[in-house]
Parts: sequence; structure tokens; C-alpha cells
Amino acid sequence: MSENEPAQMIEGRYRIVRNIAEGGMATVYEAVDERLGRTVAIKVMHTQLAQGPHRAQFVERFHREANSAAAIANPHIVQVYDTGEFNGLDFLVMEYVHGINLRHEMNVQGTFSVRETLRIVAETLDGLSSAHRAGVVHRDIKPENILINDRGHVQITDFGLAKAASQATLSSTGMLLGTAAYLAPEMIENNLATPQGDLYSVGIMAWEMLAGRVPFDSDNPVTLVFKHVHEDVPSITTVCPGINPAVSAFISHLTARAVEARPKDGFEAASELRQLAAQLPMEAWQYRLHATAVDTNRNDATAPALVGTIGQAAERLTAAQPAPPAPPMPPAPAGHGTSDSYANASTAATPIAPTTAIGTSSSAASNVSDHGNVGQTRVMPQSGANGGQTRTLPRMPEEPTQALHTTDTPVSGTVSETGDAATDTAAAKPSSLSKRAKTGLTIVLVVALLLAGVCGGFGWWWYVGPGSYWSVPQPEDVSCTEGDAQCPLSGADWSTYESLLKTTGIPYQVSREYNDTVDKGKIISVSLGKAEAFVNSRVGKRGNQQLKIVVSKGTQMVTIPDDILDSSAANGKDPITALKNAGFSNITHDESQDQYSMDVPEGAALTISPDPGTTMKHDAEVTITLSKGPMPVSMPDIVGKTKDEMLDSFDQLKLTANITEEYDDKIAAGTVMSASQKAGTQLKWGDSVDVVVSKGPETTVLPNVVGMSYDNAAKQLEKLGFTVKKSAPLGDLTHEVRIQSPKAGETVRLRDENGTPTVITLTVV
Repeated sequence: MSENEPAQMIEGRYRIVRNIAEGGMATVYEAVDERLGRTVAIKVMHTQLAQGPHRAQFVERFHREANSAAAIANPHIVQVYDTGEFNGLDFLVMEYVHGINLRHEMNVQGTFSVRETLRIVAETLDGLSSAHRAGVVHRDIKPENILINDRGHVQITDFGLAKAASQATLSSTGMLLGTAAYLAPEMIENNLATPQGDLYSVGIMAWEMLAGRVPFDSDNPVTLVFKHVHEDVPSITTVCPGINPAVSAFISHLTARAVEARPKDGFEAASELRQLAAQLPMEAWQYRLHATAVDTNRNDATAPALVGTIGQAAERLTAAQPAPPAPPMPPAPAGHGTSDSYANASTAATPIAPTTAIGTSSSAASNVSDHGNVGQTRVMPQSGANGGQTRTLPRMPEEPTQALHTTDTPVSGTVSETGDAATDTAAAKPSSLSKRAKTGLTIVLVVALLLAGVCGGFGWWWYVGPGSYWSVPQPEDVSCTEGDAQCPLSGADWSTYESLLKTTGIPYQVSREYNDTVDKGKIISVSLGKAEAFVNSRVGKRGNQQLKIVVSKGTQMVTIPDDILDSSAANGKDPITALKNAGFSNITHDESQDQYSMDVPEGAALTISPDPGTTMKHDAEVTITLSKGPMPVSMPDIVGKTKDEMLDSFDQLKLTANITEEYDDKIAAGTVMSASQKAGTQLKWGDSVDVVVSKGPETTVLPNVVGMSYDNAAKQLEKLGFTVKKSAPLGDLTHEVRIQSPKAGETVRLRDENGTPTVITLTVV
């Protein structure tokens, strides 16, 4: 929107400030989140995409990929905060990055050093590794989408929308997605999105940073994509002579035409780069191709110049910046032979001394360059008419002379480069030859001593000096007191510092712990071996040393188990152990407050504060009371007491009576006859006691046996437990019972108190 238009509000929350950029798929605005008071970037989809024939597919994929991008947590990826729809156009709310994109830096700098290139590539790969682990493929890695924030660190943008757009085919959308100069062959040929495709784009970007241009260039996009599909990306050494072969091999690995020939994802590529950085010599980091053109008059822009005088440094006719003498270069990676630039770089590190001995061979003479400044007279062999006489070129007072090796033309006299005549060397005095021989020997000795010094110095640098260790870098957010030899690393932000360690190649091992004083994501401690490590501590490269870094997980938040009051659950049976296992460290249990309980077993929780399910800091106080189980009681003396008296006693002691009743000829009904527990026995609440209560003497209703024969009547009464007595005052003629005593219908005890059966008298006639 223009400057004259009023500020536009989206969803009543995001106030548009200005237009930041226009892209092929969306417009990006700077906005202010009025609710949170922070600056954000809002990307609004173009109308032609949102209202086109494939709107439903495009919007659905836009939302899905926006969610994927929001799920990626990495400091090198622009974070997605929100998504929504405004006036029929879908939008994303993203982190606002203060800085510029890599394209702007490329336009300003022209080319980058190996150090800066690999740093940016390492941070880009770190961000992509997180995305690839989340299943998200960027598909549009290019300098325009690599933001450099105001701290100089990489933040990748355009996640989500690029992937959503890439789901549509070129024929359906009529658009060429991505930038043709960076597209992987499989994207162009098969519309296939892979993590390896992102790595290909990173490799092309690194190639461009080092060379100042992309490997394939054409005004016709069709021609450009054809080259990506059908041609291999040329080695970076073709435009950057003298670059380290390991760096060239790494870029070639990223830009391999076949998908399977590249690293499988960002994590594997980042690991490969870390291994490369750990072995890269010092001068390899300093390499940078000059933006100015190389002098075309030189025969070989990569060859070193000859040394003019002993001890004088050679001028290197190469696009690389001057560097100090380099340690031996690592062997070329498998599949990549040692290139000319690699050989020239090795040669450039060692000065070439002038030939002084008589009879110098033609191979030695061929080392002479037309561009070297030779400060001494050279003695060259002659052939032809003089029979191999050696001729010398006199040294001119103002201009150095240069020896010429002749093979066919005989020379009758000594000739300088200016064509002046000279005396024949055959007339030289023996003393002159002796002096020259001594001078040559002296030069050889000096050169030998210099080489020994260089080798010794390098040996010290490589095995003892700075080449044998890494120096622990200082985190950006840690201040060190000047002169303090032990500046600690604790408190530094780990995500930022990890990127720094990856860039420098220092090996490390990370563990995470909860900490109440160090914020989440900050470093608690760093150790090297058994000692604490500080800024500038030395990590040896030869002894497999590595930093051991402990990162804070913040204050531990723990939750009281939901089932801690359920005595049948595992947590409820041992609640204090359950709280400790959950992570609580401040548990208050006052045994004097524990209580007896009929329902809750001993050791189970009766009450807990706060309530179950509450989440809080691990050191917050938790108060708990436990059950002591059923209370112990003594068995009361209940024998001889009535049933009601026994039940009252049991109720008071919370005992349970299992009552059975029996007849007893002596004990009255309702009286306790016996109990399964003796009086005074130790019992607990809820225990059961078997109690026998008397039903009194056994009685029965006397049946009517009058009119029955005596024998039958006697059998019936004896069967009931009575004793039958026969009475026949008038004689027993009919055997028929006429009278019974007691009378029929009366309730009669079966036995007396002594257990003797009751007598029933039957009178017969």
C-alpha cells in the first residue's frame, strides 16, 4: 500500500506499516502485532493464486506447509507465528528479521572468502537439517531467501509457501517455480522434491559466492534448466585456481547431478562440512578470488614467480590472496585427482632458488619464467661448435640478466640479453671458477638451512603450536573481563554458540540437565577432560579431545499424579515414592498428623495439597498426610452378656461380630455363650469375631397322641426326644392311649437343666 493510504489492520491485530518485498507468489509487509507489541513480517498470497482455478488445492497446501514450517525450531530459520485469511487472501505472520539478504551481500562484495562461504553454508545446512528432520523440503534455496541478520547470522525464509506452490505442476499453474539457476535436476525433470534438492541449491549458492557467478548462465531459462539436467556442474577449481581441493570436493558432492550421489539430507551434509573444517589448513580458509580480472599477458595465472634473490618472497601470480607458508595439503578426495591448481598452490608456498651450479640440466632451466626477476648471473651449458663449453652472461649494473638455454646454435662469445659482446668463459681464470663454486655451495647451504627452518617451524606449528589445537571461542552473549585468564562459558545461549562451534569445527558432546538458576537453553558448564573449560581454552586436534557441554533444561516442572489418592493404584499405595519419582524435591510429611482409617490402608495418602493433577516447580512444597490403617483395639469380655450388650461394645471398637445361635439347657436365651477371641486379645478396627449366642432350652409343642395305640404314640414322642412312661390303672386291654400328660398343644422342654429328657405319661386301658 502507498504512503498516503491509512494504516491497514488485519484481524484487528496486525497493523501494516510498509511493503517490504514483492515475490512471484506473495507480497511481504512489515507490520506491528498490536496485541504483543512486536514487529512482524506478513506474507500475503497473490490474488491470482488465491482466486485461480486451483485455489482449494493451493490454500490447503499453504496451510499444511505453514504448519510444518511453524513446527521447525531452529535459530537459522525464520519462525512462523500465525496464519489466517484476509479479504479472501491467505497470509502468514512471520518473524521480522533485521538485516539484509545474501543477494545484497553478493552484489556488494563480489566474491567471498572460503571462511565466510563455509560459515554461511554451515548455518544454512544447520537450518535445513532441522527442516528435513521435520519432513519439510524448502525447494527454493537461493541468495534472496537467505537472510543475514544484524548479528551476521543466517536465517532461511520462504518455508511453507514455496513447498505449497511446488505441489502444483508447471502445466497446471503456468509458473516456473524456484529460480532456474539453483534448481536441482530432479526438480526440473521429474518435479520431485527431495532434501538432496535443497543441498544442490546450497552447493550452487556456495559456488557463486566463491566464483562471483553461477556455474550455468543463460538469458534463456529453458537453456539454463537444460544445462542443469544434462551437464555436470564444473569443479570450482576451474574458476578459483588455488582453492583447497577438499573445499572443491565438498561443493562437487553437493552439486552432483544424480540424487543418490549427494548427501542424503542437511544433517549429513552439515556433518561432512564439520569434518572438512576440522582438517582444513589455515591458508585454505583465507582463500578468496579477487573481483578484478587476472592479467591476460601472463602465461599461467596460477604459476608462482621465480625468486629474484635468496630469501626474497615470491610474487604469486594468482587470483588468491597472499598467505603465509602453508602446512601440507590433505590428499585429494576419492574420485578427484590432484588438480593443476592444487599443485600450483603447493609450489607457491616454497620459494624457488635460482640455479647456480655449472652444468644445470635443461629441466632445471625450464623452471625459469619470463616474469621472474633474477638477481644473479646464471651459468648455462652450451652445445655445438664449442664442444659444450660453458658460457656466462655478465650481470648488468641496472637491469638483471637472465640466462638462456641454447640447444642448437653455437655461441662464439658471451652475449648479454642486450646483445653486447663479452669475453669467452674458456679464458676465465681458475681462481674465478673456484670462487663461483664456493658461492654456489654457500647458496645451497643457505637454502638448506632455510628449508630446515621452515620445516621445523611448521612441525612446531602443526604438532605443538596453534596448528595442534582449537581455541575455544567466546560466545557473543558472554562478556569477559580484560586480563581475566579464566572467562567462563556458563550462561551463554546454546543454540547460538552451537552454530559457532560447528563453524570452527570444534568437536563437542552435549548433555541436558534441569537447573533452577540457569534459564532453559543456556549453558550450565563446559568441561575439557576433568577440568572446566574457559574462553580460549585449547582443544587438542590430535588426541580426540572434545568439549563436554551441559545445557540447561530450565526449572523442572512436575505434576502430582492423578491417582495418588487411589489406594488401589500403584501411586496410591506408596505416595511419597510416587512424588519423588515424579520429580518433587520438597515433600512435607508430618507423621504426627497421620490418622487411623478404616477404609484407607496403612501408608496410603489421606490428603494431599495441592490437589492431584497440579503442575508446578519441582521444589514447590507438597504437603501430604498418610493413613495409619485401622486402629488397634483390645477384645472386650462379652461372654455372659446379652447380645445387645455385645453389639454395643463391638460398635464402639469398630469390630464385626459373626453371630451364630445354639440351644442351651442352662443359659438363658439371648446370652453370649462364647467368642472366637479371648478377652484382651489385640485386634484392629474392622476385625471380625465369631460369637455364639444362646437360644435357651430347646422346647417343642407336644403333639396329640390320644386315641393312638400306645406303641405308636410312644415311638412318636421318643423320636422328638421325650421319655415315655406307661400308666395302666385299669389294665391294658386295648393298648389305646386315653390320657397324655402334659396335654397336647403345650410347649414342653425336651430336657431339664441337667440334660435329662422330659417324661411324658401315657394312660392306657
